[in-house]
Amino acid sequence: MNEPQPGPDQAAGPNQLPGPYLAPGPYAGGTAWPAGPPQPPPPAAAQPQWSSPGPYPGPYGGPYAGPYPWGPPPRARWVVPPPPGTRYDRLARTASHRWWRPILGTAAIIAVFLVLSIFVGLVAFVVSLVTGVPMVRTGTRLFADPVLDLGFQLGVIALLLPLVLGAAWLLQRRPPGSLSSVALRLRWRWLGACLLVALVAVVLGQVVEAVTLLSAGVDPGFRWAGWGEFLPAIIVILLLVPFQSAAEEYAYRGWIIQGFGAYLRNPWPAILVGAAAFAASHGYTGWGIVYVFAFGMLMGWLAVRTGGLEAPIALHATNNFVAFGVVAASGDMGSAMEQGEVPWEALIGSAVQFAVFGIGVLIIARKWAIQTVSR
Repeated sequence: MNEPQPGPDQAAGPNQLPGPYLAPGPYAGGTAWPAGPPQPPPPAAAQPQWSSPGPYPGPYGGPYAGPYPWGPPPRARWVVPPPPGTRYDRLARTASHRWWRPILGTAAIIAVFLVLSIFVGLVAFVVSLVTGVPMVRTGTRLFADPVLDLGFQLGVIALLLPLVLGAAWLLQRRPPGSLSSVALRLRWRWLGACLLVALVAVVLGQVVEAVTLLSAGVDPGFRWAGWGEFLPAIIVILLLVPFQSAAEEYAYRGWIIQGFGAYLRNPWPAILVGAAAFAASHGYTGWGIVYVFAFGMLMGWLAVRTGGLEAPIALHATNNFVAFGVVAASGDMGSAMEQGEVPWEALIGSAVQFAVFGIGVLIIARKWAIQTVSR
């Protein structure tokens, strides 16, 4: 008798699922997966990008990795440095240069200096009332006391220094240090070397000048009035002459030369104008004008040649130290600021001073490989 045979679905047992779900996995009691090898997962490129590779990983990063750049954009710098390879007289020609900036800066320096000079005159009047020192109404002097007068005169000239530096920063939008040198700062080691050369040059020049004047029968003016006369005057000289000398160099060799250099490639017209303005601001006559003009020409050339004002400041300050010191030692401080006729014999000593200083500075600058263009 033929009995029906159990089909494949029945042979699996009563606890197993029939049909295509036979042995679907360990939870159905079977031991095998459906027919066919397991399929590999889809490639990573096909999967949705739900994570961020940025610093804030998470399930919602998406294709915009990293945080959003919140905040305002960075502000542009006010000062614009000169491009590399720029000579000293051309340092004012930066990317922010406009034709009107040097002209406006010059007018602003002159106007503010005149206002400050008037203010200093009012301060001098108050000082006269408080101290009881009478003021002098004639000539270029402010006070009857020569030492106090010298201090005020040197202080007024020193006011040019912050005015020139401020105009370079505010109106020309360039580093104020670009007035000092191509290194955009005052190179103190180089300044110290120039001071040593200047001391040798000034002393030699004074010796030659004294010998020349004595041989011509002219009194060189060397006297000793005593420590009581000398000490107060030399203290004022030591405190203020560095700032007075530096202020004149920053104005006549720094601002004027670089102002013309913003328009002209040749530095000699600027050196010439700076020397002429320097001579016109002094009260010398005759051969004295020749001396001051030659001094300005040498200082302007050295500023361009050595890439900064260190050499001009060194000779200017040393020369004024010695000149004012000789007057202070003689006790004749009333004539310290007087300028007039200079005997031509004095120019021989000045020529020695200029030659020794110029040659010495150039030799050391070449040996030390002093920087002459911006970097």
